[in-house]
Amino acid sequence: GSLVLSPSFSPSVTSYTATTSNATNTINAVPAEASAAIQVLVNDEEMDNGSAATWKSGSNTVTVNVTAADGQTQKAYTVTVTKGQTV
Repeated sequence: GSLVLSPSFSPSVTSYTATTSNATNTINAVPAEASAAIQVLVNDEEMDNGSAATWKSGSNTVTVNVTAADGQTQKAYTVTVTKGQTV
């Protein structure tokens, strides 16, 4: 399944929310600069970019850390994913 970010993604906005009823969703973080490094954490556990995240019921925190090619410039984006109960 796919998640819809609120608000819509903007490089200057670092905090988002999303909701899902799925057990998992694939997280694909794509940097604007191909040479940038990406680190994805789900509930403080590192996972491979492009793999499926497993959600616990309620609130989950996804953090995407981006490091520019210079190795110095960094920015973190956070998505609070709320998993509702399936009916």
